[in-house]
Amino acid sequence: MILTPLFVIFLIIVFILVWLFANTIDKRKWVSLLISLVLTPLAYFFIFYPVLNIFSSYHHEKYFDAEVWHKKPSFRYEMANHLKQDSLIINKSKKDIETLLGQAEWYGWNDSIKANSEDQWNYNLGFKPGALNTKQECIEIKFKNNIASSVTQYQLEKTFE
Repeated sequence: MILTPLFVIFLIIVFILVWLFANTIDKRKWVSLLISLVLTPLAYFFIFYPVLNIFSSYHHEKYFDAEVWHKKPSFRYEMANHLKQDSLIINKSKKDIETLLGQAEWYGWNDSIKANSEDQWNYNLGFKPGALNTKQECIEIKFKNNIASSVTQYQLEKTFE
């Protein structure tokens, strides 16, 4: 476990809350301290930390790996930032991108031709983990003269039955 300043601050907050709760049970300071010292790690790791992870939008990020992209689509959203930030796709040909990401899952709509354009490839990234998350992450690659010119990430609203 890595002791970061944020971890220490959260641990102190949980300790104070447990201390205040323990004082309602017993007014003896040494008993409250003992209860707080024992219950703080339990309260932190089994109550506070899981709730924090459910409601925060933080997720792990991974470097792009074509094999993982194809075999485990549920990890795609973790590799999306690496694809965009490090320009692994920009200035690549359609054939190179098809080798990396596979065939486009669907083509994007182009208003100028009023149809789906083969120069706008879309890929599903899946859902970011978290409570109340109903938006599906997607990535769109736009081409000019069969060379990737831009990469954008967007969200689709999904309704569950």
